[in-house]
Amino acid sequence: MKVAVYGGSFDPPHVSHVLAAAYAFAMGGFDRVLVVPVFAHAFGKSLAPFDDRLAMTRLAMRGLSFVDVSDVERELGAPSYTAKTLEHLHALHPDWELRLVIGSDVLLESSKWERFDDVVRLAPPFVLGRAGTPHPKAPPSALPEVSSTHVRALLAERNDEDELRRWVPPSVLDYLDARGLYRAGSATTLKE
Repeated sequence: MKVAVYGGSFDPPHVSHVLAAAYAFAMGGFDRVLVVPVFAHAFGKSLAPFDDRLAMTRLAMRGLSFVDVSDVERELGAPSYTAKTLEHLHALHPDWELRLVIGSDVLLESSKWERFDDVVRLAPPFVLGRAGTPHPKAPPSALPEVSSTHVRALLAERNDEDELRRWVPPSVLDYLDARGLYRAGSATTLKE
């Protein structure tokens, strides 16, 4: 079985995350897309609580029947290293042929990754172009130009609901509003 592994902070998940999973499935010839929210960021970035990011990611992806959202990194503990996650997935599912979905921005930072050579060996990258970060080994961007950083800023200000609703699935907005996430002055407001 060909499985695309799509990891990230998903802090919060937005429309480009959903479209990236759909694009990878449609263009990569995969049987499944495994979406893996990071448990603890390897570069030490502060994130919203894992359970909230996991729940929001499941809400964002729920309409995509080919997607499974996994909490595998919770059992692996901190920090979350992609190589460790891929080794674990290989051990659990030796019959899976893995590819790692990454953005072109990751290619520019691969030297910062723990054991990136092992990542490439375990799950050769399936690269998505990302607006603003062209790379010769990446296709042009096919996804809307939006980031979780921008979405968090919109959520903190709450002065442009139309733009916010353009980028965040309604079920995710309902969840984060109910939980009080990313409001001005909250611990989850404006992180990198």
